[in-house]
Amino acid sequence: MLFIIDGYNVTRGDPATRDRALEEQRDALVRRLAARSAAMLGPGRVLVVFDGERGAGESRRAFGAVEVRYSREGSADDAIVQAATSTSEPIVLVSDDLELAARVRAHAAAGVHVRSRSCCFEAAGRGAARKGRRPSVTRDSGLPRGANRITEELKDIWLSDEE
Repeated sequence: MLFIIDGYNVTRGDPATRDRALEEQRDALVRRLAARSAAMLGPGRVLVVFDGERGAGESRRAFGAVEVRYSREGSADDAIVQAATSTSEPIVLVSDDLELAARVRAHAAAGVHVRSRSCCFEAAGRGAARKGRRPSVTRDSGLPRGANRITEELKDIWLSDEE
């Protein structure tokens, strides 16, 4: 299974990363995937694609089981479609971009499943919390310090009807 992650679509929609600088968004997502991709997505290879170019001449990097690509001259969407057409593996696209999902489905040689970013990333920590455990978050997981704490304001909003 190949999980293709629409990088900025995920980071810009994630409350933990959307207000950060772009480099911090990228680093946080990649660190989180390197630490927890199997728990968040399932077994398989992970490819994260971002728009733009990382550094001088660099268009690909690997972080453990996570490969990161930068679209360089075209868009990340074009790079994602190209990656989907160049594999015979089943593909899971993680993106909320419906137009991109349609393009990938139309061009991919393998079966394509689409998951919303919230399905994989925002819900990843809630399952463990529901079972009475806090999600295990390491210092390098990509989440900001204190991300697992519910603030007093959110407690008031979420829990006011339950009391």
